[in-house]
Amino acid sequence: MTEGTALPRKGYFLVVVAAVLWAVSGSSGKFLFQRGVTPAELVQLRVTLSALLLFIWLLLKDRQLLKISPGDIFYFLILGTAGMAMVQYTYFYAISKIHVAVAILLQYLAPSFIALHAVLFAKERLTRPTLIALAGSTCGCYLAVGAYNFNLLTMNLEGIAFGIASGIAFAWYAIQGERGMRRYSPWTVLFYALLFASLFWNVALFPLKAFHRPYGLVEWSWMGYIVIFGTIVPYWLYSEGISLIRATRASVTATLEPITAAFISFFFLKEILESLQILGGFLVIFSVILLQIKREHDENTPVLIRARQKLQGEQEK
Repeated sequence: MTEGTALPRKGYFLVVVAAVLWAVSGSSGKFLFQRGVTPAELVQLRVTLSALLLFIWLLLKDRQLLKISPGDIFYFLILGTAGMAMVQYTYFYAISKIHVAVAILLQYLAPSFIALHAVLFAKERLTRPTLIALAGSTCGCYLAVGAYNFNLLTMNLEGIAFGIASGIAFAWYAIQGERGMRRYSPWTVLFYALLFASLFWNVALFPLKAFHRPYGLVEWSWMGYIVIFGTIVPYWLYSEGISLIRATRASVTATLEPITAAFISFFFLKEILESLQILGGFLVIFSVILLQIKREHDENTPVLIRARQKLQGEQEK
C-alpha cells in the first residue's frame, strides 16, 4: 500500500472514530438525564470543562492560537452565546425528550438549513440537487419523528421542536464560524466559542451550579467522557481527518453518527425505531450526502479554483 493511499484511509478512519465518539456522547447524555441531571446542567458542565481543558492544551501546544484581535471579541461573544450555547442546549434538551438517534438526525438538518440560507439570503440559484435534498430532508424528518402516526398526543412536540431548533442553531453556528476561520485557526474559534458559551451558562444558571450536585462515580465518568471524548478528542480527530481528505468527504463520512447512535441507544437504552423512522433517517442522511457532493462539485468549478489560487498567491506575497 502506497503512502498516497494510506493517508486518505487514515483520514476516513479518524473521521469514523470521531463520529462514533459523538454518537456515544449523545447516548451518554440520555443516560445522565435518566439519573436526574438536567440538560442545562450538563451543558454548563460540558462547555465549562471543555473550555478549561482546551485552554490548558492550547497554552502548552501553541499560545499564538489564544490570541485574537480586540475588535473580534464581540464576534466571538455572539458566536459563543447565540451559537455554541444554543447548539449545545437544544441538542441535549431534544435528546432528553425523544430518541437519541432522532434528535441527532434532526440536528443533521443543518446542511439543509445552510442550503436554504444560501438560496434565500446569499441569492444562490436553487439547483435540482439542492431541491431534491431539501425535499428529502423534509420527508425524512417527517418520518424520523413518527409524524405519520397522525396522533399528535403520542408525539413529543417539545422534543421535536428543540431537535429542529438544534439543526437551525448548528447551521447558524457553522455559517458564522466559517467567517471566523477565515482569519483564525479552527482551534481558536472553537476555544472562544466554548469560552463565551461557558460564561453564558454560568450566568444563566447559578455559577458552577452543575458542579454542586452530589454525583457518583458513574455519573462523573460519563460526564468526563462527554467533555473529553465527546467534545475535544472527536473535534481533534475530525480536524486531522479533514487535513487528509476533503472536508466534504469528511462531512459525508460523519453521517455515520446517527446510524451509530441508533445502534448504541438500541442496545444500551432500549430505544427502538420503527421501520418508517429508519427510512426517514436514511432520507436525511441521503440529503446530507447529496448536498455535500454538490458542494464539492461547486468548489471544484474552474472559476472558484482560479479564485482560490489567486487568493493563495496574494497571501504568499
